[in-house]
Amino acid sequence: MIAGGWFLLPKAWQAIRRLRPDINLLVVIAAIGASIIGEWVEAAAVVFLFGVAEWLEGWADRRARRAVEALLEIAPKLATVKREGKFAEVPVEEVQVDETVAVKSGMGIPLDGAVVSGESAVNQAPITGESVPVDKKPGDPVFAGSINGEGSLEIRVTKIAGDTMLSRIIRLVKEAQEQKAPTQRFVDLFARYYTPLVTLGALLVFIVPPLFMNGDWSQWLYRACVLLIVACPCALVISTPVSIVAGLTALAKRGVLVKGGAHLEEIAKLKALAVDKTGTITEGKPKVQGVEVVGQVSEQDILRIAASIDAHSAHPLAKAVVQYAEEQKVAFNRAENYQNRSGRGAEGLLDGHAYFLGNHRFTHELGVCNENVESRLAAIEGRGHSVVVVGHRPHDGCKGEVLGIIAIGDTLRADAADSIRALHEAGVVSVMMLSGDNQRAVDFIAKQVGIDEPRGDLLPDDKVAAVKALREKHGVVGMVGDGVNDAPAMATANIGIAMGMAGTDAAIETADITLMKDDLGKIAETILLGRRTLGIIRFNITFALALKALFLVLTLMGHASLWLAIMADTGATLLVVANALRLLRANPSS
Repeated sequence: MIAGGWFLLPKAWQAIRRLRPDINLLVVIAAIGASIIGEWVEAAAVVFLFGVAEWLEGWADRRARRAVEALLEIAPKLATVKREGKFAEVPVEEVQVDETVAVKSGMGIPLDGAVVSGESAVNQAPITGESVPVDKKPGDPVFAGSINGEGSLEIRVTKIAGDTMLSRIIRLVKEAQEQKAPTQRFVDLFARYYTPLVTLGALLVFIVPPLFMNGDWSQWLYRACVLLIVACPCALVISTPVSIVAGLTALAKRGVLVKGGAHLEEIAKLKALAVDKTGTITEGKPKVQGVEVVGQVSEQDILRIAASIDAHSAHPLAKAVVQYAEEQKVAFNRAENYQNRSGRGAEGLLDGHAYFLGNHRFTHELGVCNENVESRLAAIEGRGHSVVVVGHRPHDGCKGEVLGIIAIGDTLRADAADSIRALHEAGVVSVMMLSGDNQRAVDFIAKQVGIDEPRGDLLPDDKVAAVKALREKHGVVGMVGDGVNDAPAMATANIGIAMGMAGTDAAIETADITLMKDDLGKIAETILLGRRTLGIIRFNITFALALKALFLVLTLMGHASLWLAIMADTGATLLVVANALRLLRANPSS
């Protein structure tokens, strides 16, 4: 008792000072009561077994947290750095940005960087959760903690040791583990009021029967002590945090970062999902498929005008136009007086003439769309391609005209249809695709992959309105985007999900959930694991409360002993911990 009490008494004393009874105080009172009536063996057993239960709780918490911290250990502590023309091994903490490190075949990559020479297949499962190695060539990014394959690589360092993606993942998961989920906050609040009430109840059990029912003081003191042990909410209190930590850790190991238990619980209730088209359903690497001449100009002139204006933009379609113009050896200069028209296109001056380029909507707003242009646009859009219309902008009495149309196509992701099917199987009622692209192209793509609600011709504000409407219809909804451009829509949804953002700091900061790999199927996996986590939490809470109720009845009837009470409490703690740690298994459905 002295050995166990050495750890219990200080905590119990703090509970008395704060006037907030806790588990430690209940056990100490029970042990003292058992000693008073001569039950020394049972008093010692109570203290010892409670100590075992406390150790188990600590072990479970460390076990769940250790699973993700172990990722840090796979990153090498030394790096082979090129300095003054020679390679030498130095601690990774001493390597600076822009230095070159060499990584031999089969070795771990020490720091984030970009390949400058060599080619190899790299296993980056710790970062993205990918089971298949990814081929890397000069210019490709690599991450600390990933394992080099057969080739030899030289890498230019882009992040110091403390800022690598692996370090950020560990840091974010630790922060997420500290945030309490709604269920955990409820359990904590429940325990805050439950424990004092139980203490008062045990006092009444001890006093009332002897005073008013001629009961035996020793007998009812013993029952009161048993009641205190039975009422210890150990299993109840530990049931939620261990489950949340295990769920967050399991997802982090699969390349999914969830910023706290609240979001894990929220995605378990997901009913509908809005997805951005470019980079989510499609590869996000559009290419020019052809150029149609409408006015009295050449194809070269159309490309020159479009590239001159698009040279100012970082939009994927603009990049595709500029790249195609360069491939066709078209010479162009950057346009003057560039003006971006959000969700529509852009304008600029070239050789003193005012030009525009933009989508189908923009041609109607400028009043330059006629039957000929409309039929051409319909044909291109019917093939699932995006259109970039190039023409003279109306100004100073000039009516304006369309000079040409550039057709741009984006490749569907190979796994897009399977991912949408998996979302439906995971219980997502509706998947809506949002795009600023024309409705015909959006419909064409949606039909191919099984999207429920294709929405095209959307401006950024329209995307926000669409997500609001989805929330009103279905309740809990998510929005998948790039974490920056789609931030307003992501903020409007219950859960913002950034997809394929390994290496992009802004996306990790913006989204509630970040997928480190371009894999929409990870969302279905996250939903399933979130629901499994919530299911385990609910079972653990129900089990803990039901066991307390059963032993409360047995205690008042005189059929429970201190031995049995503490064994039941320890056993319940063991069971809920073991149940929660099942979330760390490799198969999310097991």
